[in-house]
Amino acid sequence: MVILHTVIAIMGVVALIIKGKVDPVISLIIGSLYLGLATGVGFTGTIGAITTGFGEIMAEVGLLIGFGVLIGSLLHAMGAFQKMVELLVNGVGGRRLPYALTAAMSTIFPSIYVDVQVVLASPVVRSAGPLIGRRGLPLMAGALGTGIFAGYVFVVPGLAAVSIAGLMGIPLGTWILYGIVLGPLTAIATTLIFRQLLRGRYWKPAADEELADGAEADGAGPSTTTDETDAPATDRPRTPPLLVCLLPILVPLVMIGGGAFAELFGVTSDAVAFIGDANLALFVGLLGAYLLARRTLGSEGTNNALGTGFHTTGEILLITGIGGSLGAVIAETGLDEILAGLFSADAGAPIVLSILLAWVIAAVLHLAIGSVSVASIAAAGIIAPVLGSIDVAPIAIGLAVASGAMFALQVNSNFFWMFKSLIGLSTQGTLKTLTIVTSIASLISLPLVMVIGLLA
Repeated sequence: MVILHTVIAIMGVVALIIKGKVDPVISLIIGSLYLGLATGVGFTGTIGAITTGFGEIMAEVGLLIGFGVLIGSLLHAMGAFQKMVELLVNGVGGRRLPYALTAAMSTIFPSIYVDVQVVLASPVVRSAGPLIGRRGLPLMAGALGTGIFAGYVFVVPGLAAVSIAGLMGIPLGTWILYGIVLGPLTAIATTLIFRQLLRGRYWKPAADEELADGAEADGAGPSTTTDETDAPATDRPRTPPLLVCLLPILVPLVMIGGGAFAELFGVTSDAVAFIGDANLALFVGLLGAYLLARRTLGSEGTNNALGTGFHTTGEILLITGIGGSLGAVIAETGLDEILAGLFSADAGAPIVLSILLAWVIAAVLHLAIGSVSVASIAAAGIIAPVLGSIDVAPIAIGLAVASGAMFALQVNSNFFWMFKSLIGLSTQGTLKTLTIVTSIASLISLPLVMVIGLLA
């Protein structure tokens, strides 16, 4: 009954938002209350899980979201993202831009938190979309989503990849060998397929795109044209060189990535942890963006850009926190124990079936919990004890967990709501981009993992 009630809760939230036009915050709370009470978590336990889930998510990503949105708002006001888009389009061409983006996200940036990646990359997606064509925004959004998560689960030092390898005793060198190929291959193939899907009547801008508050104010929403911007035209000549403009993004990436690689190679100390902390890194980026904006836009222009960022941040933080509440209620239902019994009963199955079962467990956990990292860790923890009785290479089972944990990221994920708000999509549009591309990526990578299992 736990699985049934979980499905009812998630489908109910989707129906309320899409069919009933109920605000996502209200819909997510209703779904959380139903699930907790229907599965026996109890009155006090349900409320406790909702508030605890909200608080834990805010502690984890609250400052990251706030600092990141403010950086994006300041850089956009200076015209930095417009310069970057023009450089990318001129360098690789509009048609190849989505593939360049998804390849970069799946290979270069997995050391960065997924929340940070989407916060920093969303202005580029919004600005570049109109330059590619009528379906440019959804294509860029899909390329961003699949690139982020293909890198996150397959490529070291992505958190999910490192967690699965550690829990299942897979040498990181072995994981790197397979993951560095599987990650970008999955991301690029998914983007190719998604581009074909967009050729028909799949995408309906009126229903699928939504000019978010922040996007509307800063001119970076889905309806942006190449001559729209928050900053007056007179400010454009004063925009610093592109490399200087991007320092508030590049410096935090170097700080966070450096900390991740230092930990990976066993270089640990309080100083390394401090410098590599994502909250500090983004604050350094915010401070740099603020100083650049004061020099470029003046005091009034900088304050206006910050005001836009503050307004956007509040909405994103609330909906992100409520998404964490639903995940916390699901965690209280004991769904992971049910799935653990399922895998133990099928220990010793053939290679393909064992890989498929590992994929299914991770996928179900992700659908229920709404967190790729939590689903990865939970699935790896469930399967690790029975690895010795499975006649399959551990790397294949680990990659199957990674593949399944990426499947169908949807409304019970706080990332889903961040993605929606930052890109400027409706709930339906986010389901048709992020949920679809993560589903395609998961399904594309599964047979590749099966091949690895047969050969390894």
